[in-house]
Amino acid sequence: MKNVFLTLAIAFKMGFYKFLVLSTLALAIYACNQPHSSVFNSAAADTAAAPTLEGKEAIAHMQIDSGLEVQLVAQEPMVVAPVAMSFDPQGRMWVVEMMGYMPDTSGNGENVPDGKVVILQDTNGDGMADKRTVFLDSLVLPRAICLIDSGILVATPPALWYYEIKNDSAGKRTLVDDKYADGGNVEHQPNGLFRAMDNWIYSAKSDRRYRRINGKWVKENTHFRGQWGISQDDAGRLFYNNNSQNLLGDYFLPGMGANNPHQREAAGFDEKIVPDNRVFPIRPTRGVNRGYVKGVLDDSGRLVSFTAACGPHIYRALALPYSYYGNAFVAEPAANLIKRDILTDSGLAVTGREAYEGKEFLASTDERFRPVNITTGPDGALYIADMYRGIIQHKTYLTGYLKQQIATRQLTRPLNCGRIYRIVPKGKKVENQPLLLNRPTKLLDLLHDGNGMRRDMAQQLIIDHQLITLTPALRQMMQDSTQLLGQRHALWALEGLHALRWEDVSLILHSGNQPMQIQAIAAIPSVLSAANIKSALPLIDSLLADKSLVPYAAWLLPAVGKWDKTAAKRMVLQLMKSYMHDRYISAALINNACDQESAMLKELQGINPDTTLVLYKALKNVLESMQSAEEKKRMAALELAYPRGHEIFTTICQTCHGKSGKGIASMAPPLNESNWVNGSKKSLISIVLYGLTGPVTVQGKVYQAPEISGDMPGIGGSGEYSHEDIAQLLSYIRNAWKNNGDKITEAEVKAVRQQYNGRQKPFTAGELQ
Repeated sequence: MKNVFLTLAIAFKMGFYKFLVLSTLALAIYACNQPHSSVFNSAAADTAAAPTLEGKEAIAHMQIDSGLEVQLVAQEPMVVAPVAMSFDPQGRMWVVEMMGYMPDTSGNGENVPDGKVVILQDTNGDGMADKRTVFLDSLVLPRAICLIDSGILVATPPALWYYEIKNDSAGKRTLVDDKYADGGNVEHQPNGLFRAMDNWIYSAKSDRRYRRINGKWVKENTHFRGQWGISQDDAGRLFYNNNSQNLLGDYFLPGMGANNPHQREAAGFDEKIVPDNRVFPIRPTRGVNRGYVKGVLDDSGRLVSFTAACGPHIYRALALPYSYYGNAFVAEPAANLIKRDILTDSGLAVTGREAYEGKEFLASTDERFRPVNITTGPDGALYIADMYRGIIQHKTYLTGYLKQQIATRQLTRPLNCGRIYRIVPKGKKVENQPLLLNRPTKLLDLLHDGNGMRRDMAQQLIIDHQLITLTPALRQMMQDSTQLLGQRHALWALEGLHALRWEDVSLILHSGNQPMQIQAIAAIPSVLSAANIKSALPLIDSLLADKSLVPYAAWLLPAVGKWDKTAAKRMVLQLMKSYMHDRYISAALINNACDQESAMLKELQGINPDTTLVLYKALKNVLESMQSAEEKKRMAALELAYPRGHEIFTTICQTCHGKSGKGIASMAPPLNESNWVNGSKKSLISIVLYGLTGPVTVQGKVYQAPEISGDMPGIGGSGEYSHEDIAQLLSYIRNAWKNNGDKITEAEVKAVRQQYNGRQKPFTAGELQ
């Protein structure tokens, strides 16, 4: 209770109005600080209730890498259920509070508008937030923010909004995208809103990117990436993951490709950076959704592999020892830990490995420790958003097993808790230093800063404030090969100011500095025009003749074709002849061949009839996945015939199996022309109700982890879907795309449910066969 009185005392100092605001939150800290044992009995963890711990005591339950310590930045009521965070130039933290996530195991009250965006500030320099300002409230499940220009992007499903900021209050609101998070459930909707080095804003679980140009919002296609959380390295490459994958990412800069919507997979994107998905919790973790499935837990009841991986972050600062620079950190809230991965840039490919064998960077014996997002602060410390709650599984996939675990250990309440921690060297005090907006030359200096977060922000501020007067200095910095980090940011700052010229790019391409040449290649589409295309072609030809640069330059084909179709066709033929065995260049060729795939395949067969060619097989895959006009008409009719089935498919199934039913890499196998979908009704109903654990053979191909998620969760245990709902869903899927199965009835679903009443574990393919 002493923390309650301390909170109220602070509130009185802050004035009567703020006292009223904080007093409404005082109950939250009381609920989170009820009496508990300070000793965690791991042997009784299977059945014991999980006590709620005060923030600093929760730290005592953590094991952190040697030489580091965890510090408390904020706890309830200062922050509640944080899921995303970002820093502004003053060093203040903007936090998204998703208070409505799973109020109970049935999700009752999930649509209550109780979400917020708040600003947290440390006014006395003691390292803890002591001032809370509510910027936005009355939001339903808010999930992401991005500070940009003089405002902020806020994602509240299904829309993406831009709010002007007026004295820390929300001003004019502009709709950016009314379908930003349209479809899917809370675990499978776009998020992240990451402002990358190339000045575009990217999201996880999305194939769209956004940018504000001359006061107007622009939306473009990009590659589909990840599930929850997104980050970048010093080169501007994006990294992400899904719930069962440690770390995925791109070899190429994010603006490359995504020109052909028929191309579901492109080599060099969505690559498995760290294929090792093992985790090493320090407590029994039986409270995971499929803990009853053999192999999910080890003999001591600990999770074996990722099941809720999220919030990946590339650390690019120097507050921690230098050995951590460039490492990836991945949160696993189901196992109460954060993993560290060491990445290696071997030229084209980026590879990685887990930093330790048999242990983690940070792990806790507190079951309510739920890290969901990680970022670097202006001080260089590593910051962690901890929802600090019991339930982290959405109702759609919640198994009866986990419901029982939640009830046994009283994990439903309290809901109004939340923590933010920072990780620093032991005994070190770090301070957030505001970026000086009134000194433009200081922003130039910051482009060389040792903290990547500060470099990123300096570039963004130069663009947001349209500091055109810095153009000559940026142009000079861009040519300074002794400062690679500053070079990169100077190039993209000029691009963001619309001051980058073909002459600037040409100088870099002639420099022989390959890391900067790669950046310049990615910037070429921004500077190509009808006026300079003729002078640019010889240099682009030379890039295509350079074996070390051609994998990057091949993605320029659409940009060249925009201004000179004849030159682009010549380049395509040259690349086809020379690189028909190369997976990356084949992907770039197909990216350029939208609606011309059949013609390209015919031309390729004229050059070389070998059907084992990488380019041949890639083209065949794309052609097989393309929908005809007749199929599109059929899908529209199915939506009318099975409206509830279409709705459930869009909300649940599509997020893993894809809109076209062709599956999504690292997530799920295809539904289109699947032997399981078109085969036994009973087997299909059983899978959807109770789930399926891999491996599974579809169309003669064996799918298993890590190529896809090891398990498909059933939706029959959630209580959300009736017999008729399931019947409509399966009838819809069995007749979608090229499928041609019989209709499934409500009675058939009911019969399967009655036969397997009480079943919790998913089926194996062997059982169903």
